[in-house]
Amino acid sequence: MLNSLGREIPEYIEGIGKLEPFQGALTKLSKGWMDEPTIPAPNKAYLPHQSKLCNSLEEAILRSNPHNGMTVSFHHHLRNGDILLVQTLTILHNMGIRDITLASSSLNECHDPILPYLEDGTVTRIYSSGIRSQLGRAIALGVLDIPVVIHSHGGRVRSIHTGKIQIDLTVIAASAADCEGNATGSHGKSAFGSIGYAVIDARYAKQVIVVTDNLVNFPCIPLSISQNFVDQVVVVDSIGDASKIATGTTRITNSPMDLRIAKLAADVIEHSGFFEPGFAFQVGAGGASLAVAKFIREKMKTKAIKGSFMLGGITSYCVDMLNDGLFETIFDVQSFDATVSNSLLNNRRHIEIPAALYANPFNCGCITNKIDVVVLGALEIDVDFNVNVITGSEGNVRGASGGHSDTASGANLTVVVCPSFRGRIPIIKKRVHTIVTPGESIHVLVTERGICVNPAFPELEANLKRAGLNIKDIHDLEIEVDKITGIPAPLEYTDKIVGIVEYRDGTIIDVIHQLKEK
Repeated sequence: MLNSLGREIPEYIEGIGKLEPFQGALTKLSKGWMDEPTIPAPNKAYLPHQSKLCNSLEEAILRSNPHNGMTVSFHHHLRNGDILLVQTLTILHNMGIRDITLASSSLNECHDPILPYLEDGTVTRIYSSGIRSQLGRAIALGVLDIPVVIHSHGGRVRSIHTGKIQIDLTVIAASAADCEGNATGSHGKSAFGSIGYAVIDARYAKQVIVVTDNLVNFPCIPLSISQNFVDQVVVVDSIGDASKIATGTTRITNSPMDLRIAKLAADVIEHSGFFEPGFAFQVGAGGASLAVAKFIREKMKTKAIKGSFMLGGITSYCVDMLNDGLFETIFDVQSFDATVSNSLLNNRRHIEIPAALYANPFNCGCITNKIDVVVLGALEIDVDFNVNVITGSEGNVRGASGGHSDTASGANLTVVVCPSFRGRIPIIKKRVHTIVTPGESIHVLVTERGICVNPAFPELEANLKRAGLNIKDIHDLEIEVDKITGIPAPLEYTDKIVGIVEYRDGTIIDVIHQLKEK
C-alpha cells in the first residue's frame, strides 16, 4: 500500500505486525483521541528498610529476572561517552540470554562493540531513534532478520505508553544517586545534565537498575528519577565519559561554511514574522543548527527582544542566553554538553523535563506544540521539502530521527539548514532515500547557495524577499547543485526491508531496504 507521500509500505511484517500508513503530519491526531490502549505500569512492593544496593551490575541483572526474549532499554544522555549499554549486553550474553529486544533511546559509535551480539542472535530486534557507525552499516546490509524500528523521541514515549515497547529491564546511568535509587544527572564527577529520556523507562519497566559512580547520602536531590520506580542500585567506578557528549552532531561548529549558513538562517528568522517578543525557540543537533543560537543571541540583544522559552537539546549557548535574560525559561530534555549541568542544578528557570512532556503526541499537549521557531539539520532534502536524517548518501543507517519530526510538526517556523553538497554529493534531491520528516512540516531550507521557501507558505516568502534575502526555487537550486557535483549513480537495494521509520503518531512514513554490498 502507498502512504500519503507515495512510499510503498507493506501491510504486515513478520516480527513487527500490521502497519498503518502515514496520512499526514496531523491527520491522525486531529481526531482528538487515540484508539490505542494505554497499558498499566507494573505494580511492585518493597519491605521497609529492604536494601536495593547490589555489589555489581551483574548481581543486579541476576536479581532482575533475565530471560530469553526480554526487552532491555537504555537512555543516551552520555551519548558517545556511554559504557553501560555494552557492559549490560555483554553480561546478558555471557549469561546465555538470547533473542533480546534492544530499546535504547539512541545508539552511537560507542555501541559498536555489540555488533557481534546482533550476529549471534543475542540481540534480534532494535527500537531506537538513531543508529550510527558500524551498527548502522551492518543493519543496512541486513544483519537482523527483523527490521529495526526508527521512532522519534516523542514517538518512543507513545510506543511505551501503548505497549508497543514493553520493557523488562532498564538500566539508568546517574551521575548521583542514593541507596533508594533517587537519581539525577545534574551533579557528580560524571554529570551529564538532563535525564529526561529515562523517566518513561523508569515508570514502565518491570525491573529498574540505577547505576551510579557517585553514591550520595539520602535523599539525592533533585529527584530526576524517584525511588518508587527503582528496584536495584549499583555503585561502579565510572558510568562513562561525559566529555564525549559534545561530539559529532552535538559539537558546536567552527566551520566557516556552517557559520555562514547559520548566519543566513538567523537572518531568515529575524525577517520571518515570528521573531517577536515572547517567541519560543529550539535548535536541533548538527553544527550549523546549533550555531544559529549564537547569531540569534546577537540579534535579540540588538533589538531588545526577550523570548519565552528555549527547548530541547540544550547547549552552553542556550544557558548563556538564559543568563543574559534573553529567555524566561529553558526546558531541558537532553543536555548537549556537560557544562550545562551546573545551570540545570542551580537555576530554577532551567527546568528538566521528561520526554513525555517534551514531545509525546498522545497526551493533552507536549511542549513541542508551543514552539515558534525550530532550526534543524538534514542529511538530504528533496524538492518537496521531505527530509532524511537517518540514511546517508552511501545507504548506511547513520543518523537519528530524534526530535526532528516532533518539533517540525509543532513549530510555526521550521528552518532546515545544511550545505548544498557534501564531498561532491548533492544534498538536495528529487527524491530522498528515506523520509523522516514530511515536507509539509518544513517552511524554509537554508544553504550556502541560497534560501528556498516551501511554496505552501507564500506570506513567509514575501517577508523574506522584502528583506532582500537570496530566495531561490528549490527545483532551480537542485539543478544548480547537480551541475556542480554531477548526479551520483543510484544505490542498489534488495527487496528485504531492514528498517521501518515510524512517524511520531505511529504510522509508517517510510521503510529502509537492504543495501546491496559492493
